[in-house]
Amino acid sequence: MIEISLGKLVLLALIALIVLGPEKLPGAARTAGALLRRVRSGWDNVRAEVERELEIEEIRRTARAAAAQAEAAQNEVRDGVRQMHEPLSKTAEEIAALVKPEPSATIAAELVAPELAAVDDAPVDHRQAELPLGEPSPLSGKAPHDQA
Repeated sequence: MIEISLGKLVLLALIALIVLGPEKLPGAARTAGALLRRVRSGWDNVRAEVERELEIEEIRRTARAAAAQAEAAQNEVRDGVRQMHEPLSKTAEEIAALVKPEPSATIAAELVAPELAAVDDAPVDHRQAELPLGEPSPLSGKAPHDQA
């Protein structure tokens, strides 16, 4: 800014006193002071407005950066879920293949089924309670005291 030393101020005051005279000098000084206050006030307002705009722009940049980070995090989570889902779906298919009965198990079940049906249709022997304690039951193969 403009540097005004004490010597320059005294010189300006003498020139103003000579040009304006002692009657108009106080009014001119008040007018100059008011003008200087308006200039300073206007300058402060402009500076404050520029600072506010810079702060707003900084907030916008921060918000954009945060939104970009949030979107990147969301995409990362989505990719992670996809990566986890693919092996799980493959595993489910593998489990389903394991659960399906093999042909040998199906054939064995068909061979045993008639024998099981014959056992289910066999008459029930109610005389089981009359068996001596040491003899095994014909149905279970265990002695009556071992069944409990």
